[in-house]
Amino acid sequence: MKKMLLVLPLLLCSRIALAQIPAIPDSAQTLVDSVMSQVIEWRRDFHQHPELGNREFRSAGIIAEHLEALGMEVQTGVAHTGVVGILRGGQPGPVVALRADMDGLPVEERADVPFASRVRTEYNGQDVGVMHACGHDNHMAILMGAASVLAGMKDELSGTVMFIFQPAEEGAPEGEEGGAELMLKEGLFDTIKPDAVFGLHVWPIPAGQIAVREGGTMASSDSFTIRVNGRQTHGAAPWAGIDPIVVASQIVLGLQTIPSRQLDSTLTPSIVTVGAINGGLRSNIIPDSVEMIGTLRTFDAETRRQIHERVERTATQIAASAGATVDVDISLGYPVTFNDPALTRQMAPTLQRVAGERFVEASLITGAEDFSYYANEVPGVFFFLGIGADDPALVHPNHSPYFYADERALPVGVTAMTALALDFMKNGML
Repeated sequence: MKKMLLVLPLLLCSRIALAQIPAIPDSAQTLVDSVMSQVIEWRRDFHQHPELGNREFRSAGIIAEHLEALGMEVQTGVAHTGVVGILRGGQPGPVVALRADMDGLPVEERADVPFASRVRTEYNGQDVGVMHACGHDNHMAILMGAASVLAGMKDELSGTVMFIFQPAEEGAPEGEEGGAELMLKEGLFDTIKPDAVFGLHVWPIPAGQIAVREGGTMASSDSFTIRVNGRQTHGAAPWAGIDPIVVASQIVLGLQTIPSRQLDSTLTPSIVTVGAINGGLRSNIIPDSVEMIGTLRTFDAETRRQIHERVERTATQIAASAGATVDVDISLGYPVTFNDPALTRQMAPTLQRVAGERFVEASLITGAEDFSYYANEVPGVFFFLGIGADDPALVHPNHSPYFYADERALPVGVTAMTALALDFMKNGML
């Protein structure tokens, strides 16, 4: 396993030299310092007023008003509630996109903060609490802060910055499209196609830490349904039918041999999980059919393809051995979030200048992210920003009702997004 990016062993040996280089120009740092109180205010306001995917009307309105006040070209209503701001610098140059997601989750907040959410709404027919349990309130505030800084340097910029505020990263409501995929489908990159795209995600690692890795970073996320078709019979005479419950049990075990015995585990990890099995009504009746559902995760496009092929083959052949049949349906979810290796190596020094000693290699994350759609269109880098508090009792995983973000991370996030834009516009794609 590589210790870090190809350039990082050298960077880690030269921390002192890099520490002597300012993360951003003094003029930009002055602007970052001046906007931080507003960034904190935005973050707390968004946190107190979360909105679910494709329903981020209030958040979008605040963002659009801010970008318009900065003099940007602003488009609203993209993929339902998305907002896009275009900042054209004083000189021609590369186009860089910076992305933040906007939606909250159907989670009732239990974190003890004065700006805790008390919002409730309807989700899938149920009354639910709503919370920014994945930190998207931080993402919006950070990118709004970076927009203020870069707009304040407009005449000095050599290039164009696209600010993408995206709805429904956590998934669109049932029966709707949404998120990054829909923004692209509606032509996000058709008029102005960026040369690179950058995004961040707050994560429960030490506050202010920046973590990044090249290649597969967050997993693809696909779901599957396998219906095992047998033949119903009396439970006392199993030989008179075909037992789909026994076949389903064998399929569950057989599926586990895909990551453990059929794929090269030295290349990339993968996961096959059966999350539910349903079939049968009585103890003395062997049913006609059993249905199982599950998820597939991996970090490589080819491995993803192979898993799909092997899930269908394994289920089909195990069923055939017992005289049963199967219907296998695999639904594609988010692709692998893949950090372009060349771009990641190029921008790693920028992130290290921002984080200093807090710059580390990111672990593989088996969760999924729809930033992956942007990075499939243009070179992209997605990194993690630590928001973990010093008190371990306050550190909770994303999606927890106790999720807590240490606001010491906010200036690091604003500086990082600003620095990535400035450095990329200065050099382009090397």
